[in-house]
Amino acid sequence: MCEHHGAATLTGTVSPPDPAVEAAQVRALWEPLGLPGIIDVHTHFMPTRVMDKVWNYFDAAGPKIGRPWPITYREAEDERVERLRSYGVLAFSSMLYPHKPEMGAWLNAWSAEFASRHADCLHTATFFPEPTAGDYVRDAVDAGARVFKSHIQVGEYDPRDPLLEPVWGVLSEAQVPTVIHCGSGPVAGEFTGPEPAAGVLERFPDLPLIVAHMGMGEYSAFLDLAERYENVYLDTTMAFTDFVEETMPFPEAERGRLADLGHKVLLGTDFPNIPYPYAHQLEALAGLGMGDDWLRAVWHGNSARLFGL
Repeated sequence: MCEHHGAATLTGTVSPPDPAVEAAQVRALWEPLGLPGIIDVHTHFMPTRVMDKVWNYFDAAGPKIGRPWPITYREAEDERVERLRSYGVLAFSSMLYPHKPEMGAWLNAWSAEFASRHADCLHTATFFPEPTAGDYVRDAVDAGARVFKSHIQVGEYDPRDPLLEPVWGVLSEAQVPTVIHCGSGPVAGEFTGPEPAAGVLERFPDLPLIVAHMGMGEYSAFLDLAERYENVYLDTTMAFTDFVEETMPFPEAERGRLADLGHKVLLGTDFPNIPYPYAHQLEALAGLGMGDDWLRAVWHGNSARLFGL
């Protein structure tokens, strides 16, 4: 249990941690491992009006979430970028996602411009099931997109939708990974859970997928997919933190498989949309007792290999 994170911080507005103090906390976790820095595959940067709507959603505790979810890093975009750099984050993503048609190409244009201004951002793109999706995903790949985001719960779509066939085909052929929020946590949707994602992988077995949140809500089933498919990975976003362990704890019985799959686990945090300090995610992972080699792989090595960094 981390002293800087408790029930008192989960209600109302929170102040961001002092940047210098938290930078020292984060660096004290990874520097003793001899790493050059850490790589965070699951961070959010979006157009201002889109990010504001996301924050408003969490301010209302969902409303489906049913518990307070204060945004710890409600800061200007440049301040958030500098925070990550001060922590020693060598590469990060700009996870963004549409909730309706005719948003995907516009979001991709914004994220391409964002990546052009920030060389340490993994050029991120997204999509929605619509007739133009295959074309604008191909355009994004051609423009240098290195990772995509699919949010099944927010988008309320089935990843097996025939309109996404050309998308998965392009991404499988190009071997560009997609971070896919397909687990049922923190809120279940009509198409969340392992079955829809498994259906996509049956059709495209070489498709690189990074299961967000370790598949929160169905951890065991998504560990199964990571074991079955060579190009399926898991990101740690929010997993093992006090906030998530209270309601969706990772099964103790699966710790052995988590250790064995250490080469397929990637650091993700959900920064800035987290209800606790950034350092807590790293502390929670270090507290698993998986050993220094596991942490080195998860915090840096696996992502460096996957993205050729």
